[in-house]
Amino acid sequence: MDKIIQETVDFVKKKLEDSEPGHDWWHIYRVWNLSKRIYNEESKKKRELESEESRLIVELGALLHDIADYKFTNDESAGERVARDFLSGKVSEEVINKVIDIINNISFKGENHIQKVKFPELDIVQDADRIDAIGAIGIARAFSYGGFKKRSMYNPNIKPKIGMSKEEYIKNKGTTINHFYEKLLLLKDRMNTETGRKIAEHRHEFMESFLNEFFEEWEGRL
Repeated sequence: MDKIIQETVDFVKKKLEDSEPGHDWWHIYRVWNLSKRIYNEESKKKRELESEESRLIVELGALLHDIADYKFTNDESAGERVARDFLSGKVSEEVINKVIDIINNISFKGENHIQKVKFPELDIVQDADRIDAIGAIGIARAFSYGGFKKRSMYNPNIKPKIGMSKEEYIKNKGTTINHFYEKLLLLKDRMNTETGRKIAEHRHEFMESFLNEFFEEWEGRL
């Protein structure tokens, strides 16, 4: 197991070396570490997670979940193709299919998007990915991506779009501050695991404090 994990780490580092800072190797590194942390806690409670195969699926899913993100490729099947080509012959077909399911179902795509696939390993990696989108790291990532896309930081005349469909969410070009209300502040209540919920609670509170400070400073009251 250690060999395939190290090969995957090396592959992902190389593949993402020129990526936008919020979606680079260090994002993967953080999600990988969070996934292992959540797995270690959740596997004590769920017998279906107590296997080397399950741990392998979690770690490979975390490492490969953003290997060809649709936000940058405009191709929703690119991640699946890249991951399948890399893993072919290295692990079983069952493991590959689970990793592909993680890649294809991990993302938040609007409030009204219905996730069709759900299983414990996906729950863990999805929580880890969502946790990295909130808190201090999440704030930094949001403004990094907003700058990368040349979006306004904030415009009081542009209101958040609540309840977007998958298609609307993907095409949305609102401000970075609006993104907190359209996605980031919603994630705490979308955690799958008890461990994920505990971690998310603190990060959510930090974001709320940041936004309060931001609006006070925006109006010159602080």
